[in-house]
Amino acid sequence: MSLDTAVPVHLDSAGPVRLNTAVPASGVAEKRGSPLSFFEFWPGWLFYTPVVLHWLLLGLRHGDFSLPTAANPRITTGGLCGESKLSILSQVGADGQGLVAAACGVVAHADASGSAEAAMRALGLHYPVVAKPDIGCNGTGVRLIRDRGGMERYLAAFPPGETVVLQHYVEEANEAGLFYVRRPDEAAGRITSVTLKTPPVVLGDGRSTLRALILADERARLVPHLYFERLADRLESVPALGEAVQLVFVGNHCKGSIFQDGSGLVTPALTAAIERLARSVPEFYFGRIDVRFSSTASLRRGTGFKVIEINGVGSEATHIWDPSTRLWDAWRTQFFHYGAAFRIGAANRRRGFSSSGVWRMYRDWMNQRRLMARYPLND
Repeated sequence: MSLDTAVPVHLDSAGPVRLNTAVPASGVAEKRGSPLSFFEFWPGWLFYTPVVLHWLLLGLRHGDFSLPTAANPRITTGGLCGESKLSILSQVGADGQGLVAAACGVVAHADASGSAEAAMRALGLHYPVVAKPDIGCNGTGVRLIRDRGGMERYLAAFPPGETVVLQHYVEEANEAGLFYVRRPDEAAGRITSVTLKTPPVVLGDGRSTLRALILADERARLVPHLYFERLADRLESVPALGEAVQLVFVGNHCKGSIFQDGSGLVTPALTAAIERLARSVPEFYFGRIDVRFSSTASLRRGTGFKVIEINGVGSEATHIWDPSTRLWDAWRTQFFHYGAAFRIGAANRRRGFSSSGVWRMYRDWMNQRRLMARYPLND
């Protein structure tokens, strides 16, 4: 089997890449079996070993292990690692700006709250506001800041001299990740994956502690470590009868959010809206666009959503973390997308763009890891 065709799907197909056959006509994968797939929280080295081997084989084939960094040539390392979130958002042109949640940046130091609030006022932002690292991934360091005291605590805990992104809090309750792929010679790209992201919630009974409620929840009890550290000061409290306690704010799987395959939600109208956004970013061909949206009906119509992040080569088609996804389908999805990243990088190389090179790729990855180890705990 060819490395570049490890998945029997073509980029010039008419619709989304559907690698999970459990997606029904409703557009959302049916829940079945265990609340966790057996590989969902495997150690990273175990799950990603075949993916890394596939990457290395593709690097040998194309003569450049860093070739995917040329897939989005206007973004640092193509968005593989070390890229600035603000830099990407600042590249969104006039056709896409109305789809993006407003954001600004401030350099962190102990007395930076005044500068942060001045930057917020200049952009028309107000509390609550989402604060997150400019360089980072996996939801590390992301918090919802509700007032000046929270801002002061967050900035004091952040690595001094590093940039914090302050972004409008999009109040729509739903979040999704939409993966976009387009070859440079294609007239239009396509959405190859949709992931619906849901924060886990437990309901108080007026008697049980939050710890007990987590340990009684069908899914949360299997991964309590994802919640206990962040909720340490609340674990022995007793939520009131009917009180809903959201266990995590950030829409990231490894931080405890629940992911569901929503590939069937892709419509021509949604594709056209994402195409307009992607085309407004210079030389953007590959990555996941994270949005908050009002309803699945509006998402199908390509309306009622705001973009909160645009991620490049380092992003995943995260529907693979739906508990109903089979291991081989998850690996096929990874092979397909990284194969596409190599092909797009090769096409851009022929157009005169260069990859970052292995050394810079490694340096930026190490810098990102160093920073992430110093960020405050996420919400």
